[in-house]
Amino acid sequence: MKKVLLLLTAALCTQVACAQKYSTKNGKLAFEASVPLFEDVNAKDSNNVTVLDAATGSIASVSSVSNFKFTVKLMEEHFNESYAETAKYPKTTFKGKIVNFKLSDLTSTAKKYTIEGTLNFHGTDRPVKSVATVALKDGKITVTGSFKARPADYKVTIPKMMTKKIAEEVDVTYNFTLVKQ
Repeated sequence: MKKVLLLLTAALCTQVACAQKYSTKNGKLAFEASVPLFEDVNAKDSNNVTVLDAATGSIASVSSVSNFKFTVKLMEEHFNESYAETAKYPKTTFKGKIVNFKLSDLTSTAKKYTIEGTLNFHGTDRPVKSVATVALKDGKITVTGSFKARPADYKVTIPKMMTKKIAEEVDVTYNFTLVKQ
């Protein structure tokens, strides 16, 4: 009887834990590194994978760096080969937590939260802090926000002749619509 009760309890705990996971394979990331008077430098990725543990507020995200698409194909090629070095560093990841997150507090009206964690890009880990809006509508959690990142902090080398054409601080935006697993 003890074994049956123990197995039943373990099964219920596993189901509850799984019921608290929300994810997407179509998260949207974008970055803007343009400076006035020069060509726009921006790219988008619509294939980001993000998982949120609604029980703890832990959030993790991964993108294939080569998924970032630029309007200008030559710019995309230079980004992948020279700046991001995607052959050597194929993925960018984020692991963190939505501070003071409670699933029970979410409604269809977006609420602001702070997200803190570690972003790994170009083989370098750096702390990131972002203000995000989070809402729950039709059983889906949306997480939208932005932060700034400096290429130099991630050991990205920008050739001297390009330093005036690429912003020192890159604006990164994200938009995830997460569904219950």
